[in-house]
Amino acid sequence: MITDRFRLAVAQLNPTVGDVAGNAELVRKARQEAAGKGADLVLTSELVLSGYLPEDLVLKPAFVRRCMEATQKLAAETADGGPGLVIGTPWKGDSGEVHNAVLLLDQGEIRSIRYKYDLPNYSVFDEKRVFAAGPLPGPVDFRGVRIGLPICEDIWNDEVCECLEETGAELLLVPNGSPYWENRAEERLQVVVSRVVQTGLPLVYCNQLGGQDELVFDGGSFALQSDRTLAFQLPQFETALGLSDWKRDGDTWVCENGKVAKLPDLDEANWRACVMGLGDYVNKNGFPGVVLGLSGGIDSAICAAMAVDALGADKVHAIMLPYRYTSQESIKDAAECADALGIRYDTVPIAEPVEGFASALGKLFEGTKEDTTEENLQSRARGVILMAVSNKFGRMVMTTGNKSEMSVGYATLYGDMNGGFNPIKDLYKTQVYHLAAWRNANKPEGLLGPTGEVIPSNIITKVPTAELRENQTDQDSLPPYDVLDDILRCLVEEEMSVSDIEKRGHDRTLIHRIEHLLYIAEYKRRQAPPGVKITERNFGKDRRYPITNRFRDRS
Repeated sequence: MITDRFRLAVAQLNPTVGDVAGNAELVRKARQEAAGKGADLVLTSELVLSGYLPEDLVLKPAFVRRCMEATQKLAAETADGGPGLVIGTPWKGDSGEVHNAVLLLDQGEIRSIRYKYDLPNYSVFDEKRVFAAGPLPGPVDFRGVRIGLPICEDIWNDEVCECLEETGAELLLVPNGSPYWENRAEERLQVVVSRVVQTGLPLVYCNQLGGQDELVFDGGSFALQSDRTLAFQLPQFETALGLSDWKRDGDTWVCENGKVAKLPDLDEANWRACVMGLGDYVNKNGFPGVVLGLSGGIDSAICAAMAVDALGADKVHAIMLPYRYTSQESIKDAAECADALGIRYDTVPIAEPVEGFASALGKLFEGTKEDTTEENLQSRARGVILMAVSNKFGRMVMTTGNKSEMSVGYATLYGDMNGGFNPIKDLYKTQVYHLAAWRNANKPEGLLGPTGEVIPSNIITKVPTAELRENQTDQDSLPPYDVLDDILRCLVEEEMSVSDIEKRGHDRTLIHRIEHLLYIAEYKRRQAPPGVKITERNFGKDRRYPITNRFRDRS
Protein backbone atom coordinates (compact mmCIF):
# COMPACT_ATOMS: atom_id res chain seq x y z
CA MET A 1 0.00 0.00 0.00
CA ILE A 2 1.41 3.38 -1.00
CA THR A 3 0.41 6.45 0.99
CA ASP A 4 0.60 10.06 -0.16
CA ARG A 5 0.48 11.73 3.27
CA PHE A 6 1.57 11.11 6.83
CA ARG A 7 2.00 13.03 10.07
CA LEU A 8 5.37 12.78 11.83
CA ALA A 9 6.03 13.46 15.51
CA VAL A 10 9.61 14.16 16.56
CA ALA A 11 10.06 13.39 20.27
CA GLN A 12 12.91 15.43 21.75
CA LEU A 13 13.23 13.74 25.14
CA ASN A 14 15.54 13.84 28.17
CA PRO A 15 16.36 10.21 29.08
CA THR A 16 18.54 9.09 31.99
CA VAL A 17 21.33 6.63 31.31
CA GLY A 18 20.48 3.25 32.79
CA ASP A 19 16.86 4.05 33.66
CA VAL A 20 15.39 1.75 31.06
CA ALA A 21 11.90 1.65 32.58
CA GLY A 22 11.83 5.41 33.08
CA ASN A 23 13.06 6.07 29.55
CA ALA A 24 10.49 3.66 28.10
CA GLU A 25 7.81 5.58 29.99
CA LEU A 26 9.03 8.86 28.47
CA VAL A 27 8.70 7.29 25.02
CA ARG A 28 5.29 5.82 25.90
CA LYS A 29 3.92 9.19 27.01
CA ALA A 30 5.32 10.91 23.92
CA ARG A 31 3.63 8.30 21.72
CA GLN A 32 0.34 8.77 23.56
CA GLU A 33 0.53 12.53 23.10
CA ALA A 34 1.42 12.09 19.44
CA ALA A 35 -1.50 9.70 18.96
CA GLY A 36 -3.85 12.31 20.40
CA LYS A 37 -2.57 14.73 17.77
CA GLY A 38 -3.11 12.35 14.89
CA ALA A 39 0.51 11.31 14.28
CA ASP A 40 1.25 8.28 12.13
CA LEU A 41 4.88 7.86 13.22
CA VAL A 42 6.99 8.94 16.21
CA LEU A 43 10.75 9.45 15.83
CA THR A 44 12.95 9.31 18.95
CA SER A 45 16.66 9.95 19.50
CA GLU A 46 19.68 7.64 19.42
CA LEU A 47 19.73 4.98 22.18
CA VAL A 48 16.79 6.67 23.88
CA LEU A 49 15.94 3.52 25.85
CA SER A 50 19.39 3.14 27.39
CA GLY A 51 20.22 6.83 27.48
CA TYR A 52 23.29 8.17 25.71
CA LEU A 53 26.23 7.72 26.32
CA PRO A 54 25.72 4.33 28.03
CA GLU A 55 29.47 3.57 27.88
CA ASP A 56 30.42 0.24 29.49
CA LEU A 57 26.88 -0.50 30.64
CA VAL A 58 26.55 -1.98 27.16
CA LEU A 59 29.06 -4.67 28.17
CA LYS A 60 26.61 -5.98 30.80
CA PRO A 61 24.36 -8.65 29.24
CA ALA A 62 21.65 -7.93 31.82
CA PHE A 63 21.50 -4.29 30.75
CA VAL A 64 21.22 -5.09 27.05
CA ARG A 65 18.59 -7.74 27.82
CA ARG A 66 16.50 -5.22 29.76
CA CYS A 67 16.67 -2.73 26.87
CA MET A 68 15.57 -5.42 24.42
CA GLU A 69 12.69 -6.51 26.66
CA ALA A 70 11.50 -2.91 26.98
CA THR A 71 11.63 -2.55 23.20
CA GLN A 72 9.58 -5.70 22.70
CA LYS A 73 6.98 -4.44 25.16
CA LEU A 74 6.73 -1.11 23.32
CA ALA A 75 6.40 -3.01 20.04
CA ALA A 76 3.46 -5.00 21.42
CA GLU A 77 1.77 -1.75 22.47
CA THR A 78 1.73 -0.52 18.86
CA ALA A 79 -1.02 -3.09 18.19
CA ASP A 80 -3.44 -0.44 19.50
CA GLY A 81 -3.74 1.08 16.02
CA GLY A 82 -1.83 4.21 17.02
CA PRO A 83 1.36 5.62 15.54
CA GLY A 84 4.39 3.56 14.68
CA LEU A 85 7.57 4.17 16.60
CA VAL A 86 11.22 4.60 15.59
CA ILE A 87 13.27 3.85 18.68
CA GLY A 88 16.98 3.68 19.50
CA THR A 89 18.39 0.98 21.77
CA PRO A 90 21.32 -1.37 22.24
CA TRP A 91 20.45 -4.62 20.48
CA LYS A 92 22.06 -8.02 20.49
CA GLY A 93 21.98 -9.46 16.98
CA ASP A 94 21.76 -13.08 15.86
CA SER A 95 25.57 -13.26 15.76
CA GLY A 96 25.75 -12.39 19.45
CA GLU A 97 27.31 -8.98 18.87
CA VAL A 98 25.75 -5.89 20.45
CA HIS A 99 24.86 -3.01 18.14
CA ASN A 100 23.77 0.60 18.41
CA ALA A 101 20.40 -0.01 16.78
CA VAL A 102 17.27 1.72 15.61
CA LEU A 103 14.04 -0.27 15.32
CA LEU A 104 10.76 0.40 13.55
CA LEU A 105 7.85 -0.75 15.70
CA ASP A 106 4.37 -0.91 14.19
CA GLN A 107 1.13 -2.91 14.36
CA GLY A 108 2.29 -4.86 17.40
CA GLU A 109 5.60 -6.00 15.91
CA ILE A 110 9.24 -5.16 15.41
CA ARG A 111 8.99 -4.46 11.69
CA SER A 112 12.62 -3.63 10.95
CA ILE A 113 16.01 -3.37 12.68
CA ARG A 114 18.92 -1.29 11.46
CA TYR A 115 22.40 -1.07 12.97
CA LYS A 116 24.72 1.91 13.12
CA TYR A 117 27.38 1.54 10.44
CA ASP A 118 29.83 4.34 11.27
CA LEU A 119 30.84 4.11 14.95
CA PRO A 120 32.57 7.30 16.19
CA ASN A 121 35.79 6.90 18.10
CA TYR A 122 37.02 10.46 18.64
CA SER A 123 36.46 13.37 21.02
CA VAL A 124 33.94 12.22 23.67
CA PHE A 125 32.87 9.18 21.66
CA ASP A 126 34.22 5.67 22.18
CA GLU A 127 31.60 3.48 20.52
CA LYS A 128 33.99 0.96 18.99
CA ARG A 129 34.79 -0.08 22.56
CA VAL A 130 31.27 -1.38 23.21
CA PHE A 131 29.41 -1.78 19.90
CA ALA A 132 29.88 -3.80 16.75
CA ALA A 133 29.41 -1.96 13.47
CA GLY A 134 26.51 -2.97 11.29
CA PRO A 135 26.37 -3.42 7.50
CA LEU A 136 25.42 -0.67 5.11
CA PRO A 137 21.64 -0.33 5.57
CA GLY A 138 18.80 -0.28 3.12
CA PRO A 139 15.51 1.58 3.69
CA VAL A 140 12.61 0.25 5.77
CA ASP A 141 8.97 0.26 4.71
CA PHE A 142 6.49 2.14 6.88
CA ARG A 143 2.92 2.02 5.59
CA GLY A 144 4.05 2.52 2.02
CA VAL A 145 6.84 5.03 2.69
CA ARG A 146 10.43 3.91 2.13
CA ILE A 147 12.38 5.46 4.99
CA GLY A 148 16.14 5.55 5.51
CA LEU A 149 17.25 5.33 9.14
CA PRO A 150 20.91 6.38 9.39
CA ILE A 151 22.03 6.79 13.00
CA CYS A 152 23.86 9.99 14.04
CA GLU A 153 27.47 9.51 12.84
CA ASP A 154 26.14 7.73 9.73
CA ILE A 155 25.29 11.13 8.24
CA TRP A 156 28.65 12.76 9.01
CA ASN A 157 30.11 10.87 6.06
CA ASP A 158 28.48 10.21 2.72
CA GLU A 159 28.58 6.41 2.45
CA VAL A 160 25.44 5.44 4.38
CA CYS A 161 23.15 8.08 2.90
CA GLU A 162 24.42 7.33 -0.59
CA CYS A 163 23.57 3.66 -0.06
CA LEU A 164 20.09 4.52 1.23
CA GLU A 165 19.37 6.80 -1.72
CA GLU A 166 20.58 4.19 -4.20
CA THR A 167 18.41 1.48 -2.63
CA GLY A 168 15.21 3.50 -2.83
CA ALA A 169 14.84 5.58 0.31
CA GLU A 170 12.37 8.46 -0.07
CA LEU A 171 12.98 10.22 3.23
CA LEU A 172 15.77 10.15 5.84
CA LEU A 173 14.85 10.05 9.54
CA VAL A 174 17.96 10.34 11.72
CA PRO A 175 18.09 9.55 15.47
CA ASN A 176 20.95 11.49 17.08
CA GLY A 177 22.87 11.79 20.32
CA SER A 178 24.81 14.95 19.47
CA PRO A 179 26.25 16.82 22.47
CA TYR A 180 26.52 20.56 22.75
CA TRP A 181 29.53 22.75 22.35
CA GLU A 182 29.86 26.27 21.02
CA ASN A 183 28.31 26.75 17.55
CA ARG A 184 27.41 23.07 17.34
CA ALA A 185 23.94 23.78 15.87
CA GLU A 186 25.48 25.47 12.82
CA GLU A 187 27.91 22.60 12.39
CA ARG A 188 25.06 20.06 12.38
CA LEU A 189 23.11 22.13 9.89
CA GLN A 190 25.99 22.18 7.43
CA VAL A 191 26.36 18.40 7.66
CA VAL A 192 22.66 17.90 7.00
CA VAL A 193 22.77 20.32 4.06
CA SER A 194 25.57 18.22 2.58
CA ARG A 195 23.54 15.01 2.88
CA VAL A 196 20.45 16.61 1.34
CA VAL A 197 22.49 17.95 -1.57
CA GLN A 198 24.11 14.55 -2.02
CA THR A 199 20.89 12.49 -1.97
CA GLY A 200 18.18 14.92 -3.02
CA LEU A 201 16.12 13.59 -0.08
CA PRO A 202 14.51 15.50 2.78
CA LEU A 203 16.13 14.77 6.15
CA VAL A 204 14.69 14.89 9.68
CA TYR A 205 17.25 15.28 12.49
CA CYS A 206 16.02 14.21 15.95
CA ASN A 207 18.44 14.98 18.78
CA GLN A 208 18.57 13.97 22.44
CA LEU A 209 18.11 16.47 25.24
CA GLY A 210 19.61 16.72 28.73
CA GLY A 211 22.73 16.53 30.85
CA GLN A 212 24.76 13.34 31.14
CA ASP A 213 27.85 13.69 33.32
CA GLU A 214 30.08 16.22 31.52
CA LEU A 215 27.97 16.30 28.35
CA VAL A 216 24.85 18.31 27.59
CA PHE A 217 22.56 17.31 24.75
CA ASP A 218 20.80 20.44 23.56
CA GLY A 219 18.02 19.07 21.37
CA GLY A 220 17.50 21.54 18.55
CA SER A 221 15.93 18.89 16.30
CA PHE A 222 15.09 20.08 12.80
CA ALA A 223 14.35 19.04 9.22
CA LEU A 224 15.36 20.18 5.76
CA GLN A 225 13.23 19.87 2.65
CA SER A 226 14.78 18.28 -0.41
CA ASP A 227 15.53 21.82 -1.71
CA ARG A 228 17.58 22.48 1.47
CA THR A 229 15.07 24.93 2.98
CA LEU A 230 14.20 24.58 6.65
CA ALA A 231 11.09 22.46 7.13
CA PHE A 232 10.85 22.86 10.91
CA GLN A 233 13.01 23.69 13.91
CA LEU A 234 12.48 22.53 17.50
CA PRO A 235 13.92 24.58 20.39
CA GLN A 236 17.25 23.98 22.07
CA PHE A 237 17.43 23.05 25.78
CA GLU A 238 13.73 22.15 26.03
CA THR A 239 11.76 18.93 25.75
CA ALA A 240 9.48 19.08 22.75
CA LEU A 241 7.14 17.05 20.56
CA GLY A 242 7.27 18.48 17.07
CA LEU A 243 4.40 17.66 14.69
CA SER A 244 4.73 18.03 10.93
CA ASP A 245 2.62 16.92 7.96
CA TRP A 246 4.31 15.41 4.94
CA LYS A 247 2.85 14.84 1.48
CA ARG A 248 4.13 13.15 -1.62
CA ASP A 249 4.75 15.55 -4.49
CA GLY A 250 5.71 13.38 -7.44
CA ASP A 251 8.83 11.52 -6.33
CA THR A 252 9.53 13.89 -3.43
CA TRP A 253 8.19 14.19 0.10
CA VAL A 254 7.44 17.74 1.21
CA CYS A 255 6.79 19.06 4.72
CA GLU A 256 3.71 21.28 4.67
CA ASN A 257 3.48 22.93 8.05
CA GLY A 258 6.44 22.61 10.40
CA LYS A 259 6.94 25.28 13.09
CA VAL A 260 10.27 27.09 13.40
CA ALA A 261 11.52 27.89 16.90
CA LYS A 262 14.06 30.67 17.42
CA LEU A 263 17.43 29.34 18.57
CA PRO A 264 19.35 31.17 21.32
CA ASP A 265 22.45 33.20 20.59
CA LEU A 266 25.85 31.94 21.76
CA ASP A 267 25.75 33.56 25.21
CA GLU A 268 22.32 32.22 26.02
CA ALA A 269 23.21 28.78 24.64
CA ASN A 270 26.36 28.60 26.78
CA TRP A 271 24.46 29.71 29.87
CA ARG A 272 21.64 27.25 29.27
CA ALA A 273 24.12 24.43 28.71
CA CYS A 274 25.82 25.11 32.06
CA VAL A 275 22.46 25.33 33.82
CA MET A 276 21.04 22.19 32.22
CA GLY A 277 24.21 20.19 32.83
CA LEU A 278 24.25 21.16 36.52
CA GLY A 279 20.51 20.67 37.04
CA ASP A 280 20.38 17.25 35.44
CA TYR A 281 23.50 16.08 37.27
CA VAL A 282 22.02 17.05 40.64
CA ASN A 283 18.49 15.79 39.95
CA LYS A 284 19.33 12.57 38.10
CA ASN A 285 21.77 11.59 40.84
CA GLY A 286 19.22 12.24 43.55
CA PHE A 287 20.83 15.11 45.46
CA PRO A 288 18.32 17.33 47.34
CA GLY A 289 20.27 20.45 46.40
CA VAL A 290 23.74 21.99 46.41
CA VAL A 291 26.07 23.77 48.81
CA LEU A 292 28.97 26.00 47.79
CA GLY A 293 31.49 28.36 49.28
CA LEU A 294 30.49 31.92 48.33
CA SER A 295 33.72 33.92 48.51
CA GLY A 296 32.67 37.26 47.08
CA GLY A 297 34.56 36.44 43.87
CA ILE A 298 33.26 36.06 40.34
CA ASP A 299 33.55 32.28 40.01
CA SER A 300 31.50 31.32 43.06
CA ALA A 301 28.97 34.07 42.29
CA ILE A 302 28.30 32.85 38.76
CA CYS A 303 28.07 29.24 39.97
CA ALA A 304 25.51 30.29 42.58
CA ALA A 305 23.48 32.07 39.89
CA MET A 306 23.60 29.01 37.63
CA ALA A 307 22.53 26.79 40.52
CA VAL A 308 19.51 28.96 41.27
CA ASP A 309 18.56 29.04 37.58
CA ALA A 310 18.83 25.24 37.48
CA LEU A 311 17.35 24.18 40.81
CA GLY A 312 15.57 27.12 42.42
CA ALA A 313 16.76 29.25 45.33
CA ASP A 314 15.44 26.86 47.99
CA LYS A 315 17.90 24.17 46.86
CA VAL A 316 21.03 26.33 47.01
CA HIS A 317 22.97 26.89 50.23
CA ALA A 318 25.89 29.35 50.23
CA ILE A 319 28.51 29.55 52.96
CA MET A 320 31.05 32.32 53.49
CA LEU A 321 34.25 30.89 55.01
CA PRO A 322 36.30 33.93 56.06
CA TYR A 323 39.85 34.05 57.37
CA ARG A 324 42.13 36.95 58.32
CA TYR A 325 42.85 37.70 54.64
CA THR A 326 39.18 37.86 53.66
CA SER A 327 38.35 41.51 53.01
CA GLN A 328 35.22 43.28 54.21
CA GLU A 329 34.56 44.02 50.54
CA SER A 330 34.38 40.29 49.80
CA ILE A 331 32.10 39.63 52.78
CA LYS A 332 29.79 42.46 51.64
CA ASP A 333 29.79 41.27 48.00
CA ALA A 334 29.03 37.66 48.94
CA ALA A 335 26.13 38.70 51.19
CA GLU A 336 24.70 40.95 48.48
CA CYS A 337 24.97 38.16 45.90
CA ALA A 338 23.17 35.70 48.18
CA ASP A 339 20.48 38.30 48.85
CA ALA A 340 20.01 39.02 45.13
CA LEU A 341 19.60 35.31 44.44
CA GLY A 342 17.37 34.70 47.46
CA ILE A 343 19.45 31.80 48.79
CA ARG A 344 20.35 30.67 52.28
CA TYR A 345 23.63 32.25 53.38
CA ASP A 346 25.68 31.28 56.41
CA THR A 347 29.10 32.25 57.72
CA VAL A 348 31.57 29.72 59.15
CA PRO A 349 34.92 31.32 60.13
CA ILE A 350 37.93 29.07 59.46
CA ALA A 351 40.51 30.59 61.81
CA GLU A 352 40.15 27.84 64.39
CA PRO A 353 40.69 24.86 62.05
CA VAL A 354 43.46 26.61 60.08
CA GLU A 355 45.37 27.52 63.22
CA GLY A 356 44.74 24.04 64.59
CA PHE A 357 46.42 22.57 61.52
CA ALA A 358 49.30 25.04 61.87
CA SER A 359 49.73 24.13 65.50
CA ALA A 360 49.66 20.40 64.80
CA LEU A 361 52.31 20.84 62.10
CA GLY A 362 54.40 23.33 64.08
CA LYS A 363 57.19 20.99 65.15
CA LEU A 364 57.36 19.31 61.76
CA PHE A 365 57.59 22.67 59.95
CA GLU A 366 59.98 24.25 62.44
CA GLY A 367 62.74 26.26 60.73
CA THR A 368 60.86 26.60 57.42
CA LYS A 369 59.36 29.73 55.84
CA GLU A 370 55.67 30.16 55.20
CA ASP A 371 54.71 29.54 51.56
CA THR A 372 51.83 28.11 49.56
CA THR A 373 51.62 25.26 52.08
CA GLU A 374 50.03 27.56 54.63
CA GLU A 375 47.84 29.15 51.95
CA ASN A 376 46.57 25.74 50.92
CA LEU A 377 45.67 24.91 54.53
CA GLN A 378 43.05 27.66 54.28
CA SER A 379 41.58 26.22 51.11
CA ARG A 380 41.61 22.69 52.53
CA ALA A 381 39.92 23.80 55.73
CA ARG A 382 37.16 25.30 53.62
CA GLY A 383 36.90 22.07 51.64
CA VAL A 384 36.58 19.98 54.80
CA ILE A 385 33.80 22.22 56.15
CA LEU A 386 31.82 22.17 52.90
CA MET A 387 32.12 18.39 52.69
CA ALA A 388 30.95 18.10 56.31
CA VAL A 389 27.85 20.16 55.51
CA SER A 390 27.27 17.97 52.47
CA ASN A 391 27.60 14.78 54.53
CA LYS A 392 25.24 16.08 57.20
CA PHE A 393 22.48 17.42 54.96
CA GLY A 394 22.98 15.49 51.71
CA ARG A 395 23.46 18.45 49.39
CA MET A 396 26.20 18.13 46.79
CA VAL A 397 29.22 20.42 47.04
CA MET A 398 29.70 22.49 43.90
CA THR A 399 33.22 23.33 42.81
CA THR A 400 33.74 26.67 41.16
CA GLY A 401 37.10 26.69 39.36
CA ASN A 402 37.17 28.01 35.78
CA LYS A 403 39.07 26.52 32.83
CA SER A 404 41.89 29.07 33.05
CA GLU A 405 42.65 28.02 36.62
CA MET A 406 42.23 24.33 35.93
CA SER A 407 44.60 24.64 32.96
CA VAL A 408 47.52 26.00 34.94
CA GLY A 409 46.83 24.31 38.28
CA TYR A 410 45.71 27.48 40.05
CA ALA A 411 43.58 25.37 42.39
CA THR A 412 44.08 23.34 45.57
CA LEU A 413 43.62 19.59 45.60
CA TYR A 414 41.33 18.54 48.46
CA GLY A 415 40.50 22.21 48.96
CA ASP A 416 38.62 24.35 46.45
CA MET A 417 38.64 21.34 44.09
CA ASN A 418 36.47 19.37 46.55
CA GLY A 419 32.99 18.62 45.28
CA GLY A 420 30.77 16.70 42.95
CA PHE A 421 30.25 18.91 39.89
CA ASN A 422 31.53 22.15 38.37
CA PRO A 423 29.28 24.04 35.92
CA ILE A 424 32.07 26.43 34.78
CA LYS A 425 34.87 23.88 34.43
CA ASP A 426 35.04 24.47 30.66
CA LEU A 427 34.64 28.27 30.72
CA TYR A 428 37.77 30.41 30.59
CA LYS A 429 37.97 33.30 33.05
CA THR A 430 37.26 35.85 30.33
CA GLN A 431 34.11 33.90 29.43
CA VAL A 432 33.07 33.83 33.08
CA TYR A 433 33.23 37.63 33.27
CA HIS A 434 31.38 37.99 29.98
CA LEU A 435 28.58 35.59 30.95
CA ALA A 436 28.17 37.13 34.40
CA ALA A 437 27.52 40.54 32.83
CA TRP A 438 25.24 38.91 30.26
CA ARG A 439 23.14 37.17 32.94
CA ASN A 440 22.68 40.43 34.82
CA ALA A 441 21.06 41.86 31.67
CA ASN A 442 19.18 38.73 30.58
CA LYS A 443 17.05 36.00 32.12
CA PRO A 444 16.16 33.26 29.62
CA GLU A 445 12.61 31.97 29.77
CA GLY A 446 12.07 28.86 31.87
CA LEU A 447 15.02 29.34 34.22
CA LEU A 448 14.24 29.48 37.94
CA GLY A 449 16.35 32.44 39.07
CA PRO A 450 15.30 36.08 39.43
CA THR A 451 15.54 38.82 36.84
CA GLY A 452 17.82 41.82 37.16
CA GLU A 453 21.28 42.04 38.67
CA VAL A 454 21.97 38.65 40.29
CA ILE A 455 25.75 39.13 40.46
CA PRO A 456 26.68 42.45 42.13
CA SER A 457 28.53 44.69 39.70
CA ASN A 458 31.45 45.13 42.10
CA ILE A 459 32.17 41.40 41.87
CA ILE A 460 32.56 41.77 38.11
CA THR A 461 34.68 44.92 38.16
CA LYS A 462 37.05 44.38 41.10
CA VAL A 463 40.52 42.85 40.77
CA PRO A 464 40.32 39.04 41.17
CA THR A 465 42.10 37.50 44.16
CA ALA A 466 42.19 34.20 46.04
CA GLU A 467 42.70 36.14 49.32
CA LEU A 468 45.13 33.60 50.77
CA ARG A 469 47.70 36.22 51.81
CA GLU A 470 47.93 39.99 52.26
CA ASN A 471 47.30 42.10 49.15
CA GLN A 472 47.23 39.04 46.88
CA THR A 473 45.83 39.24 43.33
CA ASP A 474 45.60 36.58 40.64
CA GLN A 475 47.97 38.58 38.47
CA ASP A 476 50.75 38.09 41.04
CA SER A 477 51.01 34.54 39.70
CA LEU A 478 49.36 34.69 36.30
CA PRO A 479 49.45 36.99 33.28
CA PRO A 480 46.33 39.08 32.52
CA TYR A 481 43.44 36.74 31.79
CA ASP A 482 42.93 37.93 28.21
CA VAL A 483 46.56 37.00 27.49
CA LEU A 484 46.44 33.76 29.46
CA ASP A 485 43.18 32.61 27.88
CA ASP A 486 44.37 33.24 24.33
CA ILE A 487 47.55 31.22 24.94
CA LEU A 488 45.53 28.43 26.56
CA ARG A 489 43.07 28.28 23.67
CA CYS A 490 45.99 27.92 21.31
CA LEU A 491 47.54 25.13 23.41
CA VAL A 492 44.39 23.24 24.42
CA GLU A 493 41.82 23.71 21.67
CA GLU A 494 44.14 24.23 18.70
CA GLU A 495 47.27 22.23 19.72
CA MET A 496 49.35 25.01 18.19
CA SER A 497 53.14 25.06 18.34
CA VAL A 498 54.94 27.58 20.52
CA SER A 499 56.31 29.26 17.39
CA ASP A 500 52.83 29.75 15.94
CA ILE A 501 51.48 31.11 19.23
CA GLU A 502 54.42 33.53 19.37
CA LYS A 503 53.33 34.90 15.98
CA ARG A 504 50.08 36.05 17.64
CA GLY A 505 52.16 38.54 19.63
CA HIS A 506 52.79 36.58 22.82
CA ASP A 507 56.13 36.44 24.62
CA ARG A 508 57.93 33.14 23.97
CA THR A 509 59.14 32.77 27.56
CA LEU A 510 55.59 33.25 28.82
CA ILE A 511 54.25 30.66 26.37
CA HIS A 512 56.87 28.17 27.62
CA ARG A 513 55.84 28.85 31.19
CA ILE A 514 52.12 28.41 30.51
CA GLU A 515 52.74 25.21 28.53
CA HIS A 516 54.80 23.85 31.44
CA LEU A 517 52.08 24.72 33.96
CA LEU A 518 49.47 23.10 31.72
CA TYR A 519 51.37 19.81 31.61
CA ILE A 520 52.31 19.59 35.30
CA ALA A 521 48.70 20.27 36.37
CA GLU A 522 47.45 17.13 34.60
CA TYR A 523 47.55 15.12 37.84
CA LYS A 524 45.24 17.66 39.48
CA ARG A 525 42.75 17.61 36.61
CA ARG A 526 42.52 13.80 36.80
CA GLN A 527 41.19 14.24 40.33
CA ALA A 528 38.80 17.09 39.55
CA PRO A 529 35.03 16.58 39.48
CA PRO A 530 33.20 16.51 36.14
CA GLY A 531 31.87 19.70 34.63
CA VAL A 532 29.85 20.86 31.63
CA LYS A 533 31.52 20.66 28.21
CA ILE A 534 31.24 24.04 26.46
CA THR A 535 34.29 24.28 24.21
CA GLU A 536 35.19 21.92 21.40
CA ARG A 537 37.93 20.41 23.59
CA ASN A 538 37.29 20.09 27.30
CA PHE A 539 39.39 18.54 30.03
CA GLY A 540 38.13 14.98 30.35
CA LYS A 541 37.08 12.72 27.49
CA ASP A 542 38.29 15.19 24.84
CA ARG A 543 41.85 15.67 26.02
CA ARG A 544 43.76 12.63 27.28
CA TYR A 545 47.32 13.61 28.13
CA PRO A 546 49.67 11.46 30.21
CA ILE A 547 50.33 12.60 33.76
CA THR A 548 53.97 11.53 33.57
CA ASN A 549 55.14 13.62 30.63
CA ARG A 550 58.50 15.27 29.98
CA PHE A 551 57.69 16.66 26.53
CA ARG A 552 57.98 20.43 26.09
CA ASP A 553 57.77 22.30 22.80
CA ARG A 554 61.05 24.17 22.54
CA SER A 555 61.41 24.21 18.76
